[in-house]
Amino acid sequence: MSRAPLFSIEPLAGGHDRSAFTCGVVPLDRYFREQATQDVRRRVGNCFVAIETATGAIAGFYTLAATSLLLASIPDDQARRLPRYPSVPAALLARLAVATSFQGRKLGGILLADAIDRVARGDLGAFALVVDAKDDNARRFYEHHGFVAIEDEPMRLILPIATALKAGLGKPAKK
Repeated sequence: MSRAPLFSIEPLAGGHDRSAFTCGVVPLDRYFREQATQDVRRRVGNCFVAIETATGAIAGFYTLAATSLLLASIPDDQARRLPRYPSVPAALLARLAVATSFQGRKLGGILLADAIDRVARGDLGAFALVVDAKDDNARRFYEHHGFVAIEDEPMRLILPIATALKAGLGKPAKK
């Protein structure tokens, strides 16, 4: 007998009740409650929510947006395999938060894997997933999942999508 999934991850929609969400970081809570739908509507980012299957509660969220990386900022071992364009396309994991009542259940890693999967399956090319870690704890979380810091910007980290898929962090894109 297979178990039902504990969470489903879906695009943020009007029917999602965000009013009670709190992750313990005031700017993230405020963004999610007050700004996320405007960013989606204006097409400057997309927001995805983890819904606890049993209760329908929002357990976490993340946002994705388009960005680019200067080729000169990418570590040499990765840059040498790329075209010699001044910059390369990437996806920005702009925010990732887990509600306090769901922290410690590895949901952050599940949300990260879902983001990698969405970028890998996307119709828009993106070399890497980029994050701007808000503090040392966040930086350690991303480094634990294979991200590396950009030279001279220790809080900006990247993870090439191909590297993430090889490590099993997302599902390989179906052809």
